[in-house]
Amino acid sequence: MDYKNSGVDIEAGYKSVELMKKYVKGTMRPEVLTGLGGFSGAFSMEAFKNMEKPVLLSGTDGCGTKVKLAFLLDKHDTIGIDCVAMCVNDVVCAGAEPLFFLDYIACGKNYPEKIATIVSGVAEGCKQSGAALIGGETAEHPGLMPEDEYDLAGFAVGVVDEKDIITGADLKAGDVLIGMASSGVHSNGFSLVRKIFTMDKETLNTYHEELGKTLGETLLAPTRIYVKALRSIKEAGVRVKACSHITGGGFYENVPRMLPEGQHAVIKKDSYEVPPIFKMMAREGQVEEKIMYNTFNMGIGMVLAVDAADVQKTLEAIGAAGETAYVLGEVKDGEKGVTLC
Repeated sequence: MDYKNSGVDIEAGYKSVELMKKYVKGTMRPEVLTGLGGFSGAFSMEAFKNMEKPVLLSGTDGCGTKVKLAFLLDKHDTIGIDCVAMCVNDVVCAGAEPLFFLDYIACGKNYPEKIATIVSGVAEGCKQSGAALIGGETAEHPGLMPEDEYDLAGFAVGVVDEKDIITGADLKAGDVLIGMASSGVHSNGFSLVRKIFTMDKETLNTYHEELGKTLGETLLAPTRIYVKALRSIKEAGVRVKACSHITGGGFYENVPRMLPEGQHAVIKKDSYEVPPIFKMMAREGQVEEKIMYNTFNMGIGMVLAVDAADVQKTLEAIGAAGETAYVLGEVKDGEKGVTLC
């Protein structure tokens, strides 16, 4: 009896590392001091030595049950983007610049080519966000997970000067709420998605005119990464007063998280066009409107608040970064919370 006969293939692990190295290499930053394969990743503090009071911000997340679609469609090259996005979008909400990222893949059986493909997506997400992929772990769990399944999670670290942290503390009535468009469902609410639609290849590979693509392509579209847009806003001289990543819990849970006590967000539902996939889900699943806005991003992946005088500059900066932005509403005095009208 040996380890391989028990279900863990060490040689496959070695091969996975070799195959993923070419993807990881493309994410490197000058501050990275170690190569892939060590027991830890080292990142130089040179990146923020000129800040007055540097503060490290961290975030960890996974892709939820969206990975089930990757299994069904046997498409594994974008799920890693989702993992990175879920982490770095949280970090940039506080004004941080992502520095580095680590991933963790748990699988029933290590298929090196599949693992390398997953990591290629992680590397792409890191490149989009400017973070270095400095390490990770692939754990083979025979008997705990089916051989053809895996789970993916990650961890991001960013830095911001203390004076630049976005806290929402000085938000006031009259400040304007701006939303950045999502690419679709992103990585939240998939437990409900999988109840609305039959999860088989035939259903997922069906083309829908209203979507302009297959259902599977629409649902598996990777989460948008908003790092460049937030950086563009800062470079334009605009101070973001508050920021919220619209993830699980949709508008009703996430928008209030960026508000101080005594401030209320008012968002106009007709301020932008809700993408067809959300309309389809509401119709096919007979999901009430409030539940839709309390589960999904409904086409808005990030909401931020700026002074009314900075609205045009903010919209231009977001557009210059390749994102689409909408004026959603405003902040008013009142009980902390959000109203959709």
